[in-house]
Amino acid sequence: QVQLVESGGGLVQAGGSLRLSCVVSGSIFRINAMGWYRQAPGKQRELVAGITSGGRTNYLDSVKGRFTISRDNAKNTVYLQMNSLKPEDTAVYYCNVEGKARMVTPTNDYWGQGTQVTVSS
Repeated sequence: QVQLVESGGGLVQAGGSLRLSCVVSGSIFRINAMGWYRQAPGKQRELVAGITSGGRTNYLDSVKGRFTISRDNAKNTVYLQMNSLKPEDTAVYYCNVEGKARMVTPTNDYWGQGTQVTVSS
């Protein structure tokens, strides 16, 4: 079974940095796009950053220039480097992977359990 394990969240002061990691474990035939979502209390879940298998990236406008998404295909890992953090970045961050568990399995979305990021002012 495919599992996503996130790490790197925590508490940080405004202006600080954090690096989130998400490791895809278990049997996975192919990983396509990978990304990070976040959800703050009382808010809708939103896509923060995404990266395709070819390395093309896209970002939420409010994090452009501050966050960087990257992936290590050999390690089945996606990262989110977050710099110049602001209190409004406070949320639970979720890793998302689009892929196929088996060759004959349709493409599916897989989600991590989430990691808390709290930015104090």
